[in-house]
Amino acid sequence: MNRTPGGDPFATHLLQWFDVSGRHDLPWQHPRTPYRVWLSEIMLQQTQVRVVVPYFERFVAALPDVPALAAAPLDDVLALWSGLGYYARARNLHAAAKLCVQRHAGGLPGDFDALLALPGIGRSTAGAILSQAFGERVPILDGNVKRVLCRVHGVEGWPGMPAIEKHLWTIAEAHVYGVPAGRMADYTQAQMDFGATLCTRHDPACMLCPLQHDCEALRDGRVEELPTPKPGKPLPERHALALLLHDAQGRVLLQRRPPTGIWAALWSLPEHPDHDQARAWFGGHVGEGYDTGEALDPIAHGFTHYRLTLQPLEWREAVLAARVRDDDDLRWVARDELLSLGIPAPIRSLLERRLP
Repeated sequence: MNRTPGGDPFATHLLQWFDVSGRHDLPWQHPRTPYRVWLSEIMLQQTQVRVVVPYFERFVAALPDVPALAAAPLDDVLALWSGLGYYARARNLHAAAKLCVQRHAGGLPGDFDALLALPGIGRSTAGAILSQAFGERVPILDGNVKRVLCRVHGVEGWPGMPAIEKHLWTIAEAHVYGVPAGRMADYTQAQMDFGATLCTRHDPACMLCPLQHDCEALRDGRVEELPTPKPGKPLPERHALALLLHDAQGRVLLQRRPPTGIWAALWSLPEHPDHDQARAWFGGHVGEGYDTGEALDPIAHGFTHYRLTLQPLEWREAVLAARVRDDDDLRWVARDELLSLGIPAPIRSLLERRLP
């Protein structure tokens, strides 16, 4: 492949398309600072642009730079993130900001290895930050880019396999040398926009594609086959009970989840895997009356590695003993306090329906 800057048809055609059809008014582009680029890249992992935009704007309004993020309590960060899902991203963002204050004078480093050393930043995210915020000639390889490269170059095999991913990195790096000087930020955005809006997973707009004459998948009638899907296996099912307790003031009892695992460090309803454990917890914290709980509609929620079905049980103040007291991991919360806490989206939705 051509390693002379500006000499690659792939990059040339993508940039020509981007100039006309790309996204130029995203909030993290104006201004395009390292912090704003970093935050947007973390938010955009597993999440669509239209969902991210209002979260991004609210987040930077509250925490406008790295030092502000580092100084914020984790609860505040999780509250701003609440609803975006994949909360490890927010915890890593907060931890990385603290390290930037300690190691880099409160700024995001412009060095590849220094970026990789921060929690939550992998090779592609580091490349996106360096190319967009610093103009460096560094490739990215997110899901959209993998799909485009697999189709254009006819790459077979699931892109998550190490050998296939290594091959795609080689291709992505070669194309970077074809980007004209001063246009790396646009090229990086062009790749993401192109995969998200034109070369989509289903029903790609091949007849509008600026790369159609070079696309091996289109030439061979294999657009729907590539990239090769991940070998499938059914997700395991898990079930648990969620205890919804109200006090006489109309507040609900929330419990902080453990610092690791699903919904780590968020506030949620007390949760137990079965009635025996739930009854034991209820007896120790509330007293008698476990069997008077009202069963509400189950909540189904999918995670990456399994599907969870939560069965909420609800008790009103009549059965609650006074022994339930606030502590660091258990607290009564009124409806108007919900927005100040990081709460899993399905639990927040339930509370909004059940709280007065």
